[in-house]
Amino acid sequence: MSDTVLGVSFPRTADPGVVGPTVGVLGGMGPAATADFYAKLIRATPADTDQEHLRVIIWSDPTTPDRTRALLEGGTDPTPWLTYGARVLAAGGADVIAVPCNTAHAFLPAVIERVGVPLVHMIERTSRHLAALRPPVREVGLLATTGTVRAGLYGEWLAAAGVALLEPDAASQADEVMAAIRLIKAGRRDPGLLASAARRLVERGAQAVIAGCTEVPLGLRADDLPVPLVDPTQVLAEAVIAHARAAKGSS
Repeated sequence: MSDTVLGVSFPRTADPGVVGPTVGVLGGMGPAATADFYAKLIRATPADTDQEHLRVIIWSDPTTPDRTRALLEGGTDPTPWLTYGARVLAAGGADVIAVPCNTAHAFLPAVIERVGVPLVHMIERTSRHLAALRPPVREVGLLATTGTVRAGLYGEWLAAAGVALLEPDAASQADEVMAAIRLIKAGRRDPGLLASAARRLVERGAQAVIAGCTEVPLGLRADDLPVPLVDPTQVLAEAVIAHARAAKGSS
């Protein structure tokens, strides 16, 4: 038996019901964050052989326009780039899509509607994860791009989960959080910037801190903080695996 994808036939080595769905990763925002997500997906997968891992298609397009600039400054709308990438993934056989970029989630409803492939929503899953933490977390700090903060991407989901959100003040957001994110995207890092911003949130009452930009886990370690550091990239990886197992079980 064989499959045909993008006009190319290849032998099917296993029943899709056995190996589960194909995961599409809409990435490149930035490339290091996409690579970090895939590494976490591999590490979180319970597998003893190559063949037990998920089938994954990665579309990494670093030319996608800046999401924060589009939200705050009237910059180029990234939706056409995201839609194109999602369509490439769908054409390649992706059954579900994961997007390891928090700010891109502001544009995803229109993308998913046009493409018709289900999305594992990173921010929704992270909010569920926070609501399930024990002891309960009632206030959480957010380290994210200014676009994610201003768009309120976490606020609505967390409010529904009964968790209050603390955001950095304007100076810390600009001089520590955004400065650190830009350094990481440029291949450099100053770990003190993110640690300082996180500690300020803890001093204000944060019982946990969300690494709400996928670059943040690349520059901030959990042991830099006296409270839990919640990594949405890790949550997304585990949610994708759970989705794949559920799909496999229902096939």
